[in-house]
Amino acid sequence: MAKKILVLNGPNLNLLGKREPEVYGRQTLADIEAMIAARGAENGLSCDFFQSNGEGALIDKIHTCLTDYDGCIFNAGAYTHYSYAIRDAIASVEKPFIEVHMSNVHKREEFRHHSVISPVCAGVIAGFGADSYLLALEALAGILERGEKA
Repeated sequence: MAKKILVLNGPNLNLLGKREPEVYGRQTLADIEAMIAARGAENGLSCDFFQSNGEGALIDKIHTCLTDYDGCIFNAGAYTHYSYAIRDAIASVEKPFIEVHMSNVHKREEFRHHSVISPVCAGVIAGFGADSYLLALEALAGILERGEKA
């Protein structure tokens, strides 16, 4: 049976392709999701996608990882830097999460340099544009193949 992965995107990522293309590129979220789904299928992974601008909706979706998913790729957007509620939700499901950022957050504004969710994620990938998601998919596939815990 294929492992099931959730690809979760937070605030403003619905605007990819339009929002600051010099930072995030011109690919839309739908383009990136299609790319992830194709690569996931090549690796025997079934991928579901969810995006919300709301913290509560993201937390509710994280909770579904308890029963519905084997792991998660998560670009929490600005919530990365201050949402302890999202951090606690990730910790509570005890599944591997890979934190993703399209831009190199360490080359940007100071407030982006700290993540409150990193300590409860299996790893962090940043700075490779849309390819950050593909790198996260490869990493998560390896974690699941090895049977590693969160």
